[in-house]
Amino acid sequence: MRETLDFLLFNWLKAGDLTTRERFAEHSAETFTAVLDTCERIARDKFAPFNRLADTQEPHFDGERVHLPQATHDATSAYAESGMLAAAQDYEFGGMQLPCVIEMAGNAFFSKASVALGGYAMLTSGNAGLLMAHGTPLQREVFAKNEFSGRWFGTMCLSEPQAGSSLSDVVTRAELDDETDALGPRYRLTGNKMWISGGEHEITENIIHLVLAKVPGPDGKLIPGTRGISLFIVPKWLVNEKAELTGMRNDVVLAGLNHKLGYRGTTNCLLNFGEGKFSPSAAGTPPIPHGDVGRLGSGPAAPRGAVGYLVGKVGDGLRCMFHMMNEARIGVGLGAVMLGYAGYEASLEYAKQRPQGRLMTAAGKDSASPQRPIIEHADVRRMLLAQKSYVEGGLALELYCARLVDELATGDDKAGAQALLDVLIPIAKSWPSEWCLEANSLAIQVLGGYGYTRDFPVEQLWRDQRLNMIHEGTHGIQALDLLGRKVVQQGGASLAALAARVQQTIERAMQTDWAPQANQLAAALAQVGGATKKAWSTGLPEDALPNAVPYMQAFGHTVLAWLWLDVSLSLEGDSDFAHGKRAAARFFFAYELPKIGASLDVVARREPLCRDMKTEYF
Repeated sequence: MRETLDFLLFNWLKAGDLTTRERFAEHSAETFTAVLDTCERIARDKFAPFNRLADTQEPHFDGERVHLPQATHDATSAYAESGMLAAAQDYEFGGMQLPCVIEMAGNAFFSKASVALGGYAMLTSGNAGLLMAHGTPLQREVFAKNEFSGRWFGTMCLSEPQAGSSLSDVVTRAELDDETDALGPRYRLTGNKMWISGGEHEITENIIHLVLAKVPGPDGKLIPGTRGISLFIVPKWLVNEKAELTGMRNDVVLAGLNHKLGYRGTTNCLLNFGEGKFSPSAAGTPPIPHGDVGRLGSGPAAPRGAVGYLVGKVGDGLRCMFHMMNEARIGVGLGAVMLGYAGYEASLEYAKQRPQGRLMTAAGKDSASPQRPIIEHADVRRMLLAQKSYVEGGLALELYCARLVDELATGDDKAGAQALLDVLIPIAKSWPSEWCLEANSLAIQVLGGYGYTRDFPVEQLWRDQRLNMIHEGTHGIQALDLLGRKVVQQGGASLAALAARVQQTIERAMQTDWAPQANQLAAALAQVGGATKKAWSTGLPEDALPNAVPYMQAFGHTVLAWLWLDVSLSLEGDSDFAHGKRAAARFFFAYELPKIGASLDVVARREPLCRDMKTEYF
């Protein structure tokens, strides 16, 4: 993997060129490499050996505390000590001012080693990054800074039991308590939040929850839809303006743990806010040492509800939360890629060593000859090539999107970068979640019966992977976002920007041996454009959107074909490495890209079957 990662970063994406920009001027290709070396080492030593342990000894709640293996504490501590929580932040805030593409590349090692153990850090970094963008100076100093240092961890509390992905239907309530609190307007929150990763643990001395809740209108009723949603900082333990623990427990209570198919090493929680188990007064009390935080405080006649501090303005909750969605969705997509990559490497190693069967010749099989390694069988090579094309193509996709984030932050063509990100982010999140899951399935198939036993890692990788089609917006939601908004916004400007970039690659490839694939890609791009127009030819969402998922699948395959062609044009020489990449690219064009026709056919004709199907017919 490392050779591929380095090639994509430095040969294909020219990440070293970023050091000419002011923000990254103190870096060099050597410092980037040193970061990757450090991440690789920590992932190898502190994460990978305990991935199975985190799966089999999943979090346990005894009614009072959540228990985790010591390895979880050690791994997360090592990550925090590496400085990667603040990798992209300013030097003066304890950061390294790394480009997003290097930060993502470094984190790839942790996702590959143990995606569940790495989940706490990903959530914390996203939480703190949001506060850096939308919090007050004191909120950044008190909360974000201590999350970046690893002193505290953070969560994102969006979903609710009755709302799921429909955030307009959240009913967690926030009542104003004190508008003058130094940490931000103070509110009292009551409600429940579901599926909260990292919602309860004792890895760090505090947990900083970012919670979406609704502030009631003048009539005391919650405002329907998303307009009434606001964002609040809700610490597990209350703190003062100096970031000192006051010893007062906030009224955030674990109602129970969700026991998941995969990602078992990350706690997943139902949290109750303001149920009355604790009665925090929010009044300042003298700080106490962390060792004494068991002393619960409650002020006299404390009002009901968990204490939360408003981030931004009332009603700006979703706008603030979606600030970090680009990086979050790239992160989920990258995690999906690395789970697929781990399965690919495990099945490749197995296929090289496992003898079984003999090759068929014109004279038949020679039963007296030794059995051959299964990698010599064409169908096993097909499954390995499929995995290779999915995971290495997926890695190129995620790194390309991360590079666009850097262009958006420090480049000259910010509008162009934004247009491309708008249309690629749904693919960055969804495509690896689906096709690297298929890679994990193929890894199991390569191992045969051994593949679905716990003696080998591939079954756990599949289980971990299956969650990614739901994380950070389900597959269907990503598809609706792509076809319903991104490709048609501003008169199709984002789609046009992508098409122009693809066309540049096609024109370069037409002068090379890749001309046949360039022509195939041009035809696929035309198919996508034509299907987009036909889907929206009536102008009615109810006609266009029922087939959004097939559209996204075809769109994603077209994007991956483009990236494979572009990567192939950067290859030089006659090494096994280069031959392997070229073979994976040819595989994708021969076996995968032709699949888009059937998907786009139902889109273009606005197939009404799924829309019109009556419930009674099932």
